[in-house]
Amino acid sequence: MGLTRTLTRDDHDAALALYRALVGDQGIDTSTAQFAALLAHPGTTLIGADHAGTLSAMLTLHILPNITQHGRPYALIENVVTAPEVRRQGLGRAVMEAAIETAWGANAYKIMLLTGTKVGAKTYYERFGFRADQKHGMQLRRVPQRTP
Repeated sequence: MGLTRTLTRDDHDAALALYRALVGDQGIDTSTAQFAALLAHPGTTLIGADHAGTLSAMLTLHILPNITQHGRPYALIENVVTAPEVRRQGLGRAVMEAAIETAWGANAYKIMLLTGTKVGAKTYYERFGFRADQKHGMQLRRVPQRTP
């Protein structure tokens, strides 16, 4: 994995900065407890890459158990982000390649991800071999309940 590493609790603040680069402040749980829960979740790995000593790219990889495909797990990649000031320097590629290598190393039979409709996003993932012609990605979102 060379340039990449698994994130730890010490990466909390730097990871939050990257999440903000991805989605702004909307909906981010900034607590150290939530970050620790994500890190501790079975089958979940946060993979990051540093630039000049700072966490500058990351993603979340979930490897999930399965009963079909002879019990082989499947993987889900989520929240892929590179700091805007260091884009196009190979850090995003490094975390993606590390995630793919990790999923295949866990004997996953497939790796899934959803991407936004931003120009170039689909093409970016196609460079890694992802295809959109086999299944349709759909989602159902629930608006958070407001408590009085």
